[in-house]
Amino acid sequence: MLDVKDFLPGDDEKINQLLRFTAEVDKMTAIKRRTMLIDGSRRENDAEHSWHIALMAMLFKDYAPEGCDVSRAACMCIVHDLVEIYAGDTFAYDDAANVGKEERERIAADKLFSELPSEIALEFRSLWEEFDAMDTPDSKYAAAMDRLQPYLHNTLTEGHTWKEGNPSIEQVNRRMSPALECIPEVRNWYEENIKRGVEKGWLRKE
Repeated sequence: MLDVKDFLPGDDEKINQLLRFTAEVDKMTAIKRRTMLIDGSRRENDAEHSWHIALMAMLFKDYAPEGCDVSRAACMCIVHDLVEIYAGDTFAYDDAANVGKEERERIAADKLFSELPSEIALEFRSLWEEFDAMDTPDSKYAAAMDRLQPYLHNTLTEGHTWKEGNPSIEQVNRRMSPALECIPEVRNWYEENIKRGVEKGWLRKE
């Protein structure tokens, strides 16, 4: 089987870089997340997650915060997990695994984005860094989608990742606070599902 290293280049180096990068990021499909697909058949991968939250950014546009560029936020959703190609996915409720996460992802970003033409590398790196900082309307909205999607999956997969991570309500509330602050209209749905999660034994109270 051929691999990225077997790429046969043409005579335009920028086109070659873009094609090689396109092939390289196909590796996102191999990065498994803890979130279960809603049909319960398997865990989702990073590429599926990124597509899903980018689509959500378009769907929920009427609830975007003032000053948010929804199209730009959707782009942020697409690139936000690219670094996990090299850094791997870190489970939100695994405290030990989260130690050193920022450094691992910074090193991965240095490696991955250096494979792009400089102007595109700067654009992608800026979007990735802005998403992580969550201090602009675009990044807050993109982060809200990133938090809402796995929460929705948990409500429809019998709390799959909650049962794996055993988080308390307080931990889930902390994890979900960016979404609730950005889109307060989801709070009633959120709280009803927290109650059900406790009743079903998917979540612990303390």
